[in-house]
Amino acid sequence: MDLRIFTEPQQGATYDTLLTVAKATEDLGFDAFFRSDHYLKMGSVDGLPGPTDAWITLAGLARETSRIRLGTLMTAATFRLPGVLAIQVAQVDQMSGGRIELGLGAGWFEEEHKAYGIPFPKEKFGRLEEQLEIVTGLWATGPGKTFDFHGTYYDLTGSPALPKPVQSRIPVLIGGHGAVRTPRLAARYADEFNMPFASVEDSERQFGRVRAAAKEAGRDADDIVFSNALVVCVGRDDEEVARRAAAIGREVDELKANGLAGSPAEVVDKIGRYAETGSRRIYLQMLDLHDLDHLELISAQVQSQLS
Repeated sequence: MDLRIFTEPQQGATYDTLLTVAKATEDLGFDAFFRSDHYLKMGSVDGLPGPTDAWITLAGLARETSRIRLGTLMTAATFRLPGVLAIQVAQVDQMSGGRIELGLGAGWFEEEHKAYGIPFPKEKFGRLEEQLEIVTGLWATGPGKTFDFHGTYYDLTGSPALPKPVQSRIPVLIGGHGAVRTPRLAARYADEFNMPFASVEDSERQFGRVRAAAKEAGRDADDIVFSNALVVCVGRDDEEVARRAAAIGREVDELKANGLAGSPAEVVDKIGRYAETGSRRIYLQMLDLHDLDHLELISAQVQSQLS
């Protein structure tokens, strides 16, 4: 089971804070550092000093780290034109030496679009589908050839399909709870399918849908990595768990029900339940980015039992 660190910088984090967490992620042996792609805080936090752009952040981290994978959960298709996104991601892949992964979703947070003047179209899923075809098609276009696409929402003619990423194929992550369209999209484009903030039972059900969609599409479902994203709150004792829960404005019982919370042994046991569904990777949502002792504890007493 791979453990990856997943951050939510829109809740309030500078680039320097993210760099500190990313370096700790690398030093402590975690597999990857991922971040959300949002421009507006959520909930009652003040969000200060304000948002950081996901791909600018990852470009900086690409030059400041050497081993860990870097990526987004999830870049919103509404934020960037697909041709521009393909250039950005390929360039950051070059800057990292081939360590980038792209999580791409439809976009859902209307308020952040209003706050920063980003169009929020009614038909988002169709745009996502076209973006996936364009981005992956641009990367796959052979040297000296051009790429054309004529869709409902996007039109590309004679694109040189440059630059190319270092990796022969940048892993594409697709996720979500949708019962029909999401599994079909994952079967066509996903290298990894991520189930965010879901129970063991719901994860198993959705993984089954994706596997069935892959079979229908003539694809081996074992080629897809199945993963979960879950908030994490681990403590050496009940007092430490309660302190960490309070620091992120959550209740211990709720975190234990809906995330990975409690003692290291409790968390290892629950991760094992997700593993039984076929999940091979867990994104640990770290909401207190200043609590590096939390990372050290997870590395020493959770990750060490999963390797």
